[in-house]
Amino acid sequence: MIFDNTDKKLLEYLQTDCKQTNKALSNKLNLSVTAVYERIKKLEKGGFIESYIALVNKEKIERNFVVFCHIKLVQHSQDYVVSFEKQVAELNEVLECYHVSGEYDYLLKVVVKDMVAFRAFLVEKLTNINYIGSTQSMFVINEMKHTTVVKL
Repeated sequence: MIFDNTDKKLLEYLQTDCKQTNKALSNKLNLSVTAVYERIKKLEKGGFIESYIALVNKEKIERNFVVFCHIKLVQHSQDYVVSFEKQVAELNEVLECYHVSGEYDYLLKVVVKDMVAFRAFLVEKLTNINYIGSTQSMFVINEMKHTTVVKL
Protein backbone atom coordinates (compact mmCIF):
# COMPACT_ATOMS: atom_id res chain seq x y z
CA MET A 1 0.00 0.00 0.00
CA ILE A 2 1.27 3.45 -0.90
CA PHE A 3 1.13 5.88 2.05
CA ASP A 4 1.62 9.43 0.78
CA ASN A 5 1.47 12.98 2.16
CA THR A 6 -2.25 13.24 1.40
CA ASP A 7 -2.87 10.14 3.52
CA LYS A 8 -0.83 11.73 6.33
CA LYS A 9 -2.88 14.93 6.17
CA LEU A 10 -6.09 12.92 6.08
CA LEU A 11 -5.05 10.97 9.19
CA GLU A 12 -4.17 14.19 11.00
CA TYR A 13 -7.57 15.69 10.17
CA LEU A 14 -9.36 12.52 11.30
CA GLN A 15 -7.37 12.41 14.55
CA THR A 16 -8.45 15.96 15.31
CA ASP A 17 -12.12 15.35 14.47
CA CYS A 18 -13.23 12.01 13.05
CA LYS A 19 -16.82 13.22 12.67
CA GLN A 20 -15.90 15.52 9.79
CA THR A 21 -17.82 14.72 6.66
CA ASN A 22 -16.07 13.40 3.61
CA LYS A 23 -17.21 16.61 1.90
CA ALA A 24 -15.43 18.77 4.49
CA LEU A 25 -12.31 16.61 4.22
CA SER A 26 -12.42 16.75 0.42
CA ASN A 27 -12.42 20.57 0.58
CA LYS A 28 -9.41 20.59 2.92
CA LEU A 29 -7.47 18.09 0.81
CA ASN A 30 -8.59 19.38 -2.59
CA LEU A 31 -9.88 15.89 -3.54
CA SER A 32 -13.23 14.54 -4.60
CA VAL A 33 -15.57 13.13 -1.96
CA THR A 34 -15.17 9.70 -3.56
CA ALA A 35 -11.37 9.93 -3.40
CA VAL A 36 -11.53 10.80 0.31
CA TYR A 37 -13.92 7.92 0.97
CA GLU A 38 -11.63 5.48 -0.87
CA ARG A 39 -8.54 6.72 0.99
CA ILE A 40 -10.28 6.32 4.34
CA LYS A 41 -11.33 2.77 3.45
CA LYS A 42 -7.76 2.02 2.33
CA LEU A 43 -6.36 3.37 5.62
CA GLU A 44 -8.86 1.33 7.62
CA LYS A 45 -8.15 -1.86 5.67
CA GLY A 46 -4.39 -1.26 5.93
CA GLY A 47 -4.61 -1.01 9.73
CA PHE A 48 -3.61 2.68 9.90
CA ILE A 49 -6.98 3.48 11.48
CA GLU A 50 -7.79 1.08 14.30
CA SER A 51 -11.09 2.56 15.51
CA TYR A 52 -13.17 5.66 15.98
CA ILE A 53 -13.91 6.77 19.54
CA ALA A 54 -15.50 9.52 21.59
CA LEU A 55 -13.31 11.17 24.23
CA VAL A 56 -15.28 11.61 27.43
CA ASN A 57 -14.86 14.61 29.72
CA LYS A 58 -13.61 13.02 32.96
CA GLU A 59 -14.96 15.85 35.10
CA LYS A 60 -18.51 15.43 33.77
CA ILE A 61 -18.53 11.75 34.78
CA GLU A 62 -16.68 12.37 38.08
CA ARG A 63 -13.57 10.41 37.14
CA ASN A 64 -11.04 13.22 37.13
CA PHE A 65 -8.66 11.95 39.82
CA VAL A 66 -5.75 10.58 37.78
CA VAL A 67 -3.04 8.44 39.33
CA PHE A 68 0.04 6.90 37.78
CA CYS A 69 1.08 3.72 39.57
CA HIS A 70 4.46 2.09 39.24
CA ILE A 71 4.31 -1.65 39.86
CA LYS A 72 7.19 -3.95 40.64
CA LEU A 73 6.62 -7.69 40.38
CA VAL A 74 8.18 -10.11 42.86
CA GLN A 75 9.49 -12.21 39.98
CA HIS A 76 9.73 -11.90 36.21
CA SER A 77 8.69 -15.40 35.22
CA GLN A 78 6.38 -15.81 32.25
CA ASP A 79 3.57 -17.10 34.48
CA TYR A 80 3.77 -14.04 36.75
CA VAL A 81 3.85 -11.58 33.85
CA VAL A 82 0.97 -13.20 31.95
CA SER A 83 -1.17 -13.55 35.07
CA PHE A 84 -0.52 -9.97 36.20
CA GLU A 85 -1.33 -8.54 32.76
CA LYS A 86 -4.53 -10.56 32.51
CA GLN A 87 -5.74 -9.40 35.93
CA VAL A 88 -4.89 -5.74 35.28
CA ALA A 89 -6.72 -5.84 31.94
CA GLU A 90 -9.91 -6.63 33.86
CA LEU A 91 -9.70 -3.55 36.11
CA ASN A 92 -12.05 -0.82 34.82
CA GLU A 93 -10.17 1.90 36.71
CA VAL A 94 -6.98 1.19 34.73
CA LEU A 95 -7.10 3.07 31.43
CA GLU A 96 -3.56 2.28 30.33
CA CYS A 97 -0.93 -0.27 31.30
CA TYR A 98 2.62 -0.33 30.01
CA HIS A 99 5.37 -2.90 30.57
CA VAL A 100 8.38 -0.61 31.05
CA SER A 101 12.10 -0.72 31.59
CA GLY A 102 13.80 0.68 34.67
CA GLU A 103 13.31 0.25 38.39
CA TYR A 104 9.64 -0.71 38.06
CA ASP A 105 8.06 -3.25 35.73
CA TYR A 106 4.72 -1.61 34.87
CA LEU A 107 3.19 1.82 34.67
CA LEU A 108 -0.58 2.10 35.11
CA LYS A 109 -2.81 5.08 34.45
CA VAL A 110 -5.70 4.89 36.88
CA VAL A 111 -8.78 7.15 36.78
CA VAL A 112 -11.20 7.29 39.74
CA LYS A 113 -13.51 9.80 41.43
CA ASP A 114 -11.26 10.92 44.28
CA MET A 115 -8.66 9.87 46.87
CA VAL A 116 -11.21 7.76 48.75
CA ALA A 117 -12.03 5.86 45.56
CA PHE A 118 -8.33 5.42 44.79
CA ARG A 119 -7.67 3.98 48.24
CA ALA A 120 -10.54 1.54 47.77
CA PHE A 121 -9.16 0.56 44.35
CA LEU A 122 -5.67 0.11 45.78
CA VAL A 123 -6.72 -1.92 48.83
CA GLU A 124 -9.57 -3.94 47.34
CA LYS A 125 -8.35 -4.56 43.81
CA LEU A 126 -4.77 -3.71 42.92
CA THR A 127 -3.01 -5.14 45.95
CA ASN A 128 -5.09 -8.31 45.66
CA ILE A 129 -3.34 -9.13 42.40
CA ASN A 130 -0.77 -11.84 42.92
CA TYR A 131 2.89 -11.25 42.21
CA ILE A 132 3.00 -7.52 43.06
CA GLY A 133 6.11 -6.81 45.10
CA SER A 134 5.67 -3.06 45.51
CA THR A 135 3.80 -0.06 44.18
CA GLN A 136 4.45 3.66 44.01
CA SER A 137 1.66 6.09 43.19
CA MET A 138 1.83 9.62 41.81
CA PHE A 139 -1.26 11.84 41.75
CA VAL A 140 -1.84 14.29 38.93
CA ILE A 141 -1.99 17.86 40.22
CA ASN A 142 -2.77 19.49 36.89
CA GLU A 143 -3.01 18.14 33.35
CA MET A 144 -0.87 20.41 31.19
CA LYS A 145 -1.28 18.52 27.92
CA HIS A 146 -3.45 15.66 26.82
CA THR A 147 -3.72 14.65 23.20
CA THR A 148 -4.47 11.56 21.20
CA VAL A 149 -3.09 13.03 17.97
CA VAL A 150 0.08 11.40 16.63
CA LYS A 151 1.82 13.89 14.34
CA LEU A 152 2.84 12.32 11.05
